[in-house]
Amino acid sequence: MECRLCNGRDLYHYYSQGSEGQYLFYKCTNCGLVNLDLKSISITDHQKKYGEIFPDPFDLKINKGSVMTFNFISRYVKTPGNYLDIGCGNGSLLRIARENGWKVKGLELSEFMAQNIREQLDIDVEVSNFLDFEGHGARYDLITLRHVLEHLPDSRLALRKINNLLNDGGYAEFEFPNIEGISMRFGRFLVRTGIYRKRYHQDYVPGHCNEFSYRSFKYLLSVSGFELIRWETYTYNPLKNFIYNRFKIGSKVRAIVKKQ
Repeated sequence: MECRLCNGRDLYHYYSQGSEGQYLFYKCTNCGLVNLDLKSISITDHQKKYGEIFPDPFDLKINKGSVMTFNFISRYVKTPGNYLDIGCGNGSLLRIARENGWKVKGLELSEFMAQNIREQLDIDVEVSNFLDFEGHGARYDLITLRHVLEHLPDSRLALRKINNLLNDGGYAEFEFPNIEGISMRFGRFLVRTGIYRKRYHQDYVPGHCNEFSYRSFKYLLSVSGFELIRWETYTYNPLKNFIYNRFKIGSKVRAIVKKQ
């Protein structure tokens, strides 16, 4: 198969998922992206499972991740402007941003989630697959994709669209799994050595099609017109978070980038 990020053909089997190991992930030796073999999967058809429950957007405990994200962004983006949240979930990050002076808009794949945000938060949310989203001529100073990038089969197209939607000097904030995080590496080691075998539901289908590391994300930025401002791994445990922010070994990443 061909790498979906760099079009390289030198890939090797990295790990498998599914009760029969039928879902195969291949790592590119050139850019480092881990690609799910999509030849028998329509990945968009399996994203609906993420939009079936609407968590309370005002519950501080449920939405502590949104608070952490906004605090992270605020360290680098000082002046409020126009903000688009792609895959906005329950709208809690949009709510926090609006309370701090931002003009906000959301994009959601789920009509159920979008309708709840409109009714409970009075925030404009458009229902669309981002890779089909045209933007209607609007431009933004900040765009966020929290645990969305890994679900999009064409990450280069996604970054080009983000670049076109941003004003000059605009920022984008990403959050996604770190495929080379220490817990993920350890998990693959346990499976590879036969010490542990994960149980999968009989109807399981992967939701992630591209798994990123620091190396592959930097490559994506280099071909998309963005400068990396900050990359850090994180967790919701305060002590671990202090360590992961500095040593970048956690299984979740947040990164802020600037349009060049």
